[in-house]
Order: sequence, then structure tokens, then C-alpha cells
Amino acid sequence: MKKPLMVGLAAASILALAACSTGPADTGGEPPSSSNPTAITVGVIPIVDTAPIWLGVEKGFFSDEGLDVTVQPTTGGAASVPGVVAGSYDFAFGNYVSGMLANDQGLALKYVTNGNSTAGSPDFGAVIVPGDSDITSPADLAGKTVSVNNLQNIGDTTIRTVVDDDGGDSSTIKFVEVAFPDAEAAVANKQVDAAWILAPFLNSAVANGARVITYNFSDFDPGLDIAGYFTTLETYTGKPELTKAFQTAMNKSLEYADSHPDEVKQIVTTYTKMTLDQLDAMVLPKFSAEFNREAMVKLGAAAFDYGTLKAEPNLGELLP
Repeated sequence: MKKPLMVGLAAASILALAACSTGPADTGGEPPSSSNPTAITVGVIPIVDTAPIWLGVEKGFFSDEGLDVTVQPTTGGAASVPGVVAGSYDFAFGNYVSGMLANDQGLALKYVTNGNSTAGSPDFGAVIVPGDSDITSPADLAGKTVSVNNLQNIGDTTIRTVVDDDGGDSSTIKFVEVAFPDAEAAVANKQVDAAWILAPFLNSAVANGARVITYNFSDFDPGLDIAGYFTTLETYTGKPELTKAFQTAMNKSLEYADSHPDEVKQIVTTYTKMTLDQLDAMVLPKFSAEFNREAMVKLGAAAFDYGTLKAEPNLGELLP
């Protein structure tokens, strides 16, 4: 029996902010059109994973659908979920466990499109250890201190599954929160035994001697979807023309980004401090308009088994 965990503080903060919500932003009653564009705001984390929406805006895919998009940088799900519920954002980018957790806590969110998926092995995220560590396999992480950027989310859920599948006891892992930019130093200074880290910080850590123990996304499932773009159920059902326009433009952006990696790298340099040299050394996420529902079922079941969710998520409610 997998050991349940307590519901995290992030969920509580989501509910607290939701209680003060004013509902979705007013985007007007007329269907979007190129001659009468509808202004919307989309909350995204300014990282490589969100390159498709920045690229789609630049290429005119959204204006073609009658949308005048303001891309608003956020710090992550802790800001984007209540931002959508309160109406600050019409749509936002967030990982699927965050969405499952929000709905598990009583919020009615609906993903409209996919966002990014695992690239396979190697991947853009991994669990690393110091070069001289005696940890050589996922099972060896049992009993160790492992950092993740947020507790009770997609990081520790996938890591625990990989550890258990490898014969370890993930219930003995002590997970602690360390931001990705600080994870390399935490490992190097032996503040933690291992750290979950994403590119480009992953690339720096490996270049400085760290070893990869698991690409936890792809080791969890080689077709795992990581994050997508969501809105409230109220917007999804009450403004179908707006939702359809965003979905069409976003899916076109995802498909274009996946087939034009050089343009992805170039656009990333416009909204981050990353250089083309750094991006050339990175593994880019897979960008796909299709949802891998089978992998999503597995992810939801794992989040439930480990106590992050009170019930297994209803994908019919979560996905389009």
C-alpha cells in the first residue's frame, strides 16, 4: 500500500484565492474575428515549455482566429490557477497534476489544449546526484533527501513511481522544496542527496559533474504529457467561440513549434535571458496537440495512490 501524503499548502492557497474570485474576464459577447479581435490575457511561465504560444503570437496564428493576445508571465500554478479563477487570465499554462489537484479541491477547471510532453531519453528534466554519490539507480533514492520545486505535484509523483517500479520504497524519501535555479548548488553542497532539475539548469549541473539517475518524466511513461492550457469550466461552456478560437490557434502553434525547433530556440531568447548556445545544448520538450489520455490516467492514479489527490481524477471533466 502506497503511503498517503497530506494535502499541501498550495491547494489551500488556491482555495483561499478562489474564494475571492470575480469570475472570468469579460471578453465580450461577439465571436472573435480578425476584423473585430477579442482581447485575451494568457498566463504562462516564461520557460522553454511555453515557446509555442509566444511563437504562435508572432506568427499571427492567434490574430488569424480573431484573438488579440497578451502573454502575461507568471511564476507557476500557484499564481496561474487562482488567476484564471479570479478572471485575471482567460487561459493559463499549468502542469496536469496542478489541474487535477485544483479540481480535487472543488475548482472547476478545464484544459483546452495540450502544452508540452516528455522528449524521451534524454529528456529536459531529470533527477541528479553528485558525481561521487553512491546512488546509482532510482531504487537507491529510498531513504534519501530529494528536492523538487513543489511538494505533492508532478515531480514527486513521477519520482515516487519510478523508485517503486525499480524496487525501492518511495515512502521513505524525504522530499524538500528547492527552486530549480538553486538545485545544482543544493546537490553540490550536499544539502540534499538528489535533486529534480529542469533544463537549462540540468545542463549546467551535468557539465559540472552531476550524474543523472532518472529522467523521471519519460521513465514514468514515455508518452507523458506534462502541462497544458486551461480555463474555467464557466468560460469553456459559456464562451464556446472564444474557447474554440484559442484551441485552434494554440494547436497550430504547438504543431508549428514541434516542426521548427530553430524558431523555438530563437523565440525563447526574446522572453528569457537564455542564449542560443544554451538552447542548442538543451533537449527541447515535445510539443503535441494530441492528449495522451492513457498516460494521463496513469498520472492521476499515481497522484491518488500517493495521497496528493482525494480521488482519482475524472478526465472527462478535466480534458476537452
